[in-house]
Amino acid sequence: MTVMKKRQKAKKIFILDTNVILHDATCIHHFQEHDIIIPISVIEEIDNFKRGSQMINLNAREFARTLDKITGSAVFEEGVPLGKGKGKVTIAITKGINKEIREIFREDTPDHRILSTALDAKKKYNSERPVILVTKDVNLRMKAKSLGIIAEDYETDRIGSIDELYSGKEFSEDLNDELLLKFFEPPYEISFKEVIENSGLEIIPNKFFILRNSNRSVLAFANILTETLHKIDKKNVYGIIPRNAEQTFAVNALTNPNIPLVSMTGKAGTGKTLLALASALAVKSQYRQIYVARPIIPLSNKDIGYLPGDVESKLAPYMQPLWDNLRVIQDQFPESDKQNQAINQMVKDEKLVIEPLSYIRGRSLQRIYFIVDEAQNLTPHEIKTIITRVGEGTKIVFTGDIYQIDHPYLDSLSNGLSYLIEHFKGQRLYAHVNLEKGERSVLAELASNLL
Repeated sequence: MTVMKKRQKAKKIFILDTNVILHDATCIHHFQEHDIIIPISVIEEIDNFKRGSQMINLNAREFARTLDKITGSAVFEEGVPLGKGKGKVTIAITKGINKEIREIFREDTPDHRILSTALDAKKKYNSERPVILVTKDVNLRMKAKSLGIIAEDYETDRIGSIDELYSGKEFSEDLNDELLLKFFEPPYEISFKEVIENSGLEIIPNKFFILRNSNRSVLAFANILTETLHKIDKKNVYGIIPRNAEQTFAVNALTNPNIPLVSMTGKAGTGKTLLALASALAVKSQYRQIYVARPIIPLSNKDIGYLPGDVESKLAPYMQPLWDNLRVIQDQFPESDKQNQAINQMVKDEKLVIEPLSYIRGRSLQRIYFIVDEAQNLTPHEIKTIITRVGEGTKIVFTGDIYQIDHPYLDSLSNGLSYLIEHFKGQRLYAHVNLEKGERSVLAELASNLL
């Protein structure tokens, strides 16, 4: 009897686009045992991105150093091993674009050179090994598929489902009245054990709850330090009073010194940035400085260089919404009031700093209340880079709308804010709140829901 040997699954060959590397400088380590080809045109593009202070410039420099370290004195001709259990990386040298690509697309562009490399690899290996172009550019994927080349998005840091993303809260309207009544008597809390035994609630560290029945309702917080669900109330933070349950939850998390990492999501007008700023001001005595920053994602993916004026003039439009929120807080007090004047003094003394995110890099993050606005425009790698630089006594807050993304290569499943929420759920140092109701105005809420 002849025993048929099971055919070993062929190793794949992945062709990487520039945007994948700029999205994640460590990407070459995430393809398991499969081999990687980097077109020489990608290396040239990476070189063009090495100068600058934006995150993509940092990633370009980091990738160049990583590739140089891996290769050492070796050459790419036969491929350089990436390590045990991993494949090889090769730099593909092409002389322009091949005839087939040139006849279809005519222009000699970096994208078409990448396509040319992928098509050459397909012709060389496809009978033996699958060749896949990995790019975050949808149009380039469409072009590749039209040529019969398999093309995929870079999915290493994508979350599974937006519908299942952690909201930070749970709602129950049939809680036992005897149990609920305990929230209204000292010490205004119930042990996790008693809650689990008498309800179907899922207890997660720092999770928030809206609990009610026909007689009463309460807002509660899962305090991991005391292992209790503790009643929480609305709290005035520097003149700003929460208008709904989610805003009350947010203020609780934002002012809790035992939670150094907080994320807030919600559509425009839900109060994310305003609450974060007001909460930071309310607890400013616990921190050395307040930093408020946001990534610069130019309109229509243009570089800020096209804007008129010096650097400060170019960046002013991107920072203005943060100053507007600060003005709203100041307007809660008369100009002569010491709390109004304290804000001006903090700005003057650089105790309160509002700057582009790239300007923050290199600063000491010890005892800082650090707010990162518009965090949905950051990649997972950028989020990791920021958090891993946080020093002792620092609280970091990420705010954003995961459905309102300006970054050309991110979406609701691949952006850094969604990635953070997915991976930090249940950690004792982390809390998340999703704000649902717009509070800017009735008209703004209607427009957000209808348009």
